Order: sequence, then C-alpha cells, then structure tokens
Amino acid sequence: MWAKSQLYMKRFYRIFLLSATLLAAWPAAAQFSVDEVEAPSDNVSFRDEMKSIPVSTEYFNRARYRAERAAIRKERNYLEISSGLQGALTAYNDPWVAVSGGDNSIALVATFNLKHTFTKHTFNIENKVTAKLGYNRMKVEIDEGEKGIWFKNQDEFEISTAPSFKMSKNWSYGAIAKFRSQFVNGYKSRTEQEKEDRKSRFMTPGYLDVSLGFTYKCPKEKFPITVNLSPIALNATFAENDWIRMRQVDADGTEIKPAYSYGIEDPDQTSKYEGGSSIQIDFDRTFGKTGFLRYRTMLYSFYGWISDMGQANKISDYHDYLAAKDKWEAEDGNIKTKPRLPIHPVVRWTNTIDIKATKYLSTTLSFELYYNRAQNFDVQTKTLLSVGLTYTFKNK
Repeated sequence: MWAKSQLYMKRFYRIFLLSATLLAAWPAAAQFSVDEVEAPSDNVSFRDEMKSIPVSTEYFNRARYRAERAAIRKERNYLEISSGLQGALTAYNDPWVAVSGGDNSIALVATFNLKHTFTKHTFNIENKVTAKLGYNRMKVEIDEGEKGIWFKNQDEFEISTAPSFKMSKNWSYGAIAKFRSQFVNGYKSRTEQEKEDRKSRFMTPGYLDVSLGFTYKCPKEKFPITVNLSPIALNATFAENDWIRMRQVDADGTEIKPAYSYGIEDPDQTSKYEGGSSIQIDFDRTFGKTGFLRYRTMLYSFYGWISDMGQANKISDYHDYLAAKDKWEAEDGNIKTKPRLPIHPVVRWTNTIDIKATKYLSTTLSFELYYNRAQNFDVQTKTLLSVGLTYTFKNK
C-alpha cells in the first residue's frame, strides 16, 4: 500500500511540472493606447546659487614665519655698537736716559658706545650708552725716590633715553632723560692720591637732566642735525660722598672747615634740583664712501630760570656780591642767609672726530668744553688724541 502511494505522488509531481512549463511558454499580448498632448514651451534659465570661495594651498611654515618676524624687527630696530682701545707707549733704556734723558710712559683709553633706536608707526625711542676710562703711567719723584704711578685721565659714562611721537615729517614731541657720572675715584695729582686728595668718585658728582619739549630733525642726509627745544626741564646734581662735598684741608691734610662743592652748599643736603629750560643740538655725519671720517658734536645748555626766580638773598652785581659775602663770613656764617649770585646757564659742548685707517685701526680726537658757574667761575676744557684699535657693529 505504501509503495503504491509513493508511485502516485511521483506521477503527480511530473504532471505539475509539465503544466507549469507549458504555461510559461504560452505567448502573451496586450493593447495600449497613447493620447496626443500639446505641452506649452517656456524658456528655462539655470542659476548657480553656490558661492565660489578660493582656497589657498599654502600651509604654515615656521621657518618662513621666523624670517618674516626677523625682517620686521630689523626694519623697526637700529643697533650700533662700537668699542675701542687706544693708547701710546714710550720706552727708553738706561743708556739712552743717561745720555739724552727721557721718561717711560704708558697711556691707555678704553671706549664703549651703544646706540639703539626703535620705531613703530609714529612712536620712536632712542637709547644711548657711552663710556670712557683711561689711565696713564709715568715716573714721578717721591720721597722714596722715583716710582711709576698710574693716574686717571679719562673717566665718564652717560646713559640717555629719548621717547618721542611724530607730529609731522620733521617735528616730534617727547622727552629726554640723561644720567652722567664716573666709575672710579679721582685725585688731585699723581703724587697726591690719599683720602684728603680725593676730588671725585661714583655719584660725586652725578648729573640727571630731564626735559620735555619738541625735536626737529633735518631731512637732508648731508646735514643730519637734530635740535631739541625744551621749555620745561630739570637739572639735578648729586654729591653723595660727604668727605668730598665738604672737604677743605690745609697743607698737612688737616680739615679746616666744611667747604661745599658742586654747588651744593647746604650741609644737610647731598643733592640740588633746578627747574628751567634747555636746548640740545646734535650732529653726527660720516664722510667718504668708505666712512673713513666721522664727526660727532653735541651742544647742551640749561638755564634754571624757574629756580632763579625764587632764589633768596640774590645779588646781581658781582662786586656787591663779594662785599656781601665777606660781611656774611665775618658776621653770620649761616648757610641759609648766604648771599647768592643769579643762576647762570650751564653749557656743555663735546666734539669727537674719528679717522679710520683700516677697519680696525683708527685715530680719535676729542674736545670738550664745560661751563658751570656753581662749580667754577672759569671755563673748563679737555682734549684727547689717541690711536688704537676700534670695532663697530651695525645691524643695517
């Protein structure tokens, strides 16, 4: 029975597969109809709504950034540094001295100059540092016999700063501040270098000049002159060492009585301040294609008219002043009532000529004139001629 049912199932599957095959191969047909439609024709314009943005293919380069920043710094900054060592040496042996005479001597002068200028838009600031220190050695006669002694012949340093803002092409307004003093002790002479012979030291004297005003710079390269006019200015003098400020000794070095120097007469004060006006003229030019000759000059004058107006016990006539001073010394002697002359203008004129033989060898001639009636009634001058080695660095 089971076998017959399997046989019937096989026959059924065969009939089913044959029917499905015939149906798939039978041809089919269909009927479609298309209607004619008249569509209106319109002009169509296309618009690009997307914005075009240029894209750079460059990328950040650290080396290029540093180079650009260095170029900007060099354009804004000017730096000049020069240093030198000048001197002279004279030497004789004993036979030469015995026949013709002579004196062995050494003279050395070290100099340093720095100038830095920073400019950005209308702002400018100029900073300067100058320093000179010189010694010479000569044979002198003393109680013990002949001896070679070193003696100072140059000693000064000055620091100045001058910030300003441009008003026009050649005019600017700003301030100038300068401080000036010396490095080491100064003495009366080669053979007088004890404490009682001391004439100066650091901050005795020291000078501070501050001025506010206007500056004119000549645009011509062949005439590089700068004129600073300061209606309001301050001059300060310092003498911090009491021994030098109040020193007055006799021949054997015994102190007689206080004698105030550098114009500071009040024994309770180590400085004095004067208000007034000032003018400063600077000129700095290099001559020749190789710059073999350079001339620098500075003329500065200060007049303390503001302090002069309020000065007590002022006597204008010099002879009347001398008579009043003698009477004051004989009777009173109180520093508060001492007769005083009107304040005179202070004048300082410096000149420097540099002649370069080679890049490192040069000759320097300097001349300075100084007048300060509070210190000395006479005009003070100083001249120096030296030959030696110099080196100057400029960043542009």
